Amino acid sequence: MSSNSEQKNNGKKLTGLVTSTKMKDTVVVEVVNYTKHPKYQKFIKTNKKYQAHDAGNTKKEGDKVTITECAPISKMKHFQVITE
Repeated sequence: MSSNSEQKNNGKKLTGLVTSTKMKDTVVVEVVNYTKHPKYQKFIKTNKKYQAHDAGNTKKEGDKVTITECAPISKMKHFQVITE
């Protein structure tokens, strides 16, 4: 069996910048993706914001973080910040 410190996580891992730290134990992370248009073959930049759990508010605005998918913590939080 695995211990509690090792968490089995097969979910998504995304990298982005912290844009807001105004909530308690929550940060907003903006992730930028480049996708290719199927017809015109042009790369399109898309931005998406995710709310992630950050226990103790350790991150600041502008920090580059990696977030990983987890079980729902609240209505909007389905990601948590990986400590690096």
